[in-house]
Amino acid sequence: MTAYIVRRLFATLPVMAVVAMFVFFLLRFAPGDPAAIIAGDDATAESIAAVRVKLGLDRPVVEQFGVWLWDLMRGDMGVSIFSNLPVTRLIAQRVEPTLALSLSTLFVAVALAIPIGVVAAWKARKLVDRLVMGFAVLGFAMPVFVLAYVLIYFFAVQWQLLPVQGYRPVGEGFWPFVECLILPSVALGVTYMALIARITRASMLEVLQQDYIRTANAKGLATDRVLLLHALKNAAVPIVTVIGIGIALLISGVVITETVFNIPGLGRLTVDAVLKRDYPIVQGLILVFAAAKVLVNLIIDISYAFLDPRIRY
Repeated sequence: MTAYIVRRLFATLPVMAVVAMFVFFLLRFAPGDPAAIIAGDDATAESIAAVRVKLGLDRPVVEQFGVWLWDLMRGDMGVSIFSNLPVTRLIAQRVEPTLALSLSTLFVAVALAIPIGVVAAWKARKLVDRLVMGFAVLGFAMPVFVLAYVLIYFFAVQWQLLPVQGYRPVGEGFWPFVECLILPSVALGVTYMALIARITRASMLEVLQQDYIRTANAKGLATDRVLLLHALKNAAVPIVTVIGIGIALLISGVVITETVFNIPGLGRLTVDAVLKRDYPIVQGLILVFAAAKVLVNLIIDISYAFLDPRIRY
């Protein structure tokens, strides 16, 4: 088991190296000149050139990459072009709202999707199954921002049950903290929930046709015991896989959701940095998102070994 975990850890290093190279060169070759944006519309060629020298943009691209990579290995992601603050500090200030939104969405989606997927498989081709599949299709097809505005209109504007926008840290009280996360978590989690529910149903249907499930039923075991201890455990690998894949939906959805609900997280920071062409912030954020995705995939890979010991070898 230890050897398997070590192999998976080393496999993440080339992935992060490729991501770092891709991020750096993609932004450098994108159209537009950040020096001209910083200097302003009325800037002269001399002032633009001075800004380029200050930012190090006058150096060869390979040299810029080498300097940036060396600083990155020391934990330095650079300094924001516009705010002149360290990128690591800006990211640290915005982590809490994004982490709270992502974890609450993940918890709600998984806690609801797996049970309804199991019930849909158990009641296959019946009314419950059709309702679940209808929800899955509709939820996966509806854009996050459309659902977000619908929820805002009814729950915040019409019924005034929840706040429209904003974020309250947990230090200001648990209920205000939860209250601000309910609508964005639902808006972001419906698509994720629909995906997990569909995969859970499909995986459970396959397992429920196996001989050992028929044997367990013939022995008179309780239905909940057969579904949870026998069927769900053996159907877990595809479900865990889609949970890991769905993290990419969360990462992309966080940017939209935080913008709609005015949450000061990493998603909002990403939008602002892209609009300003603030290279250091964009690079740092993409690396953070990529590292989060790689870490989740690593955890998923390790969980496979516990769910199915054959994978270790």
